[in-house]
Amino acid sequence: MVWLAPGLGAGDAVWGAALLGLLVGSFLNVLILRLPVMLERGWRSEALATLDLPPESHEAFDLVRPRSRCGACGHPITWWENIPVLSWLLLRGRCSACGTRIALRYPLVEIASAALSGALVALQGPGVWTAGTVVLAWGLLALALIDFDTTLLPDGLTLPLLWLGLLLHAWLHPSFLPQAVAGAALGYASLWCVYQAFRLLTGKEGMGFGDFKLFALLGAWFGPLALLPIIVLSALCGAVVGIALQRSGLLERGHPIPFGPFLATAGLITLFIGPQRLVAWALGGGGI
Repeated sequence: MVWLAPGLGAGDAVWGAALLGLLVGSFLNVLILRLPVMLERGWRSEALATLDLPPESHEAFDLVRPRSRCGACGHPITWWENIPVLSWLLLRGRCSACGTRIALRYPLVEIASAALSGALVALQGPGVWTAGTVVLAWGLLALALIDFDTTLLPDGLTLPLLWLGLLLHAWLHPSFLPQAVAGAALGYASLWCVYQAFRLLTGKEGMGFGDFKLFALLGAWFGPLALLPIIVLSALCGAVVGIALQRSGLLERGHPIPFGPFLATAGLITLFIGPQRLVAWALGGGGI
């Protein structure tokens, strides 16, 4: 990765990371769209096999196949129509074949990925830990949008990111590893207890198991002391967004919204503030 190259200047590392983030953002758009479909098809195949029913027949579908195409007319996306951000601007946000509007979210995800990557390298400097935090930021961005779209938090993203945090601590910060393990365990157990208590009191499920794993992931990266301020930040973000959506008429009162995007947002905030400063703020030891 560009920010691991020896002797690379700080400015070059930042711009290199931002460019890489732009390219990764294009891939994240594919991941966000296709991974839930891949999971659903996998679950259906397993269910059919369990019931001893014949499998469904459909074209190969993964992160590579089929080739990207317009959802309205099926026009295959050419290489020049797939350049991050630039292609969207050149096409004026519309399909070159049928004129259907291309969602603004595609270039926004690419820009967000580039901004997160460059900002983290600028804040932390080039290094292995920085590379890991950039990968974490990409993963949290993808998880937030997948959960927002589908209420799914795929294990294929949360668990590798959790293990990445533990392994990086074992390599770079071995003295912190016990706290990282405790953070992962406490993150999962705390939300599991809240889930069980809510279900006993109301007979409803207030959140999914993916939320437990995402919180465990954040605990593995930031340690157990950061979990309380992270959950408070998540709740505040959720309250602000929920009230805004209700007042704008985009969300009916009482309609549930996924919690994962707010956990992911709190995780990104913690990346930039730093868990120590976040904990100090939560304990009243000083402002952020």
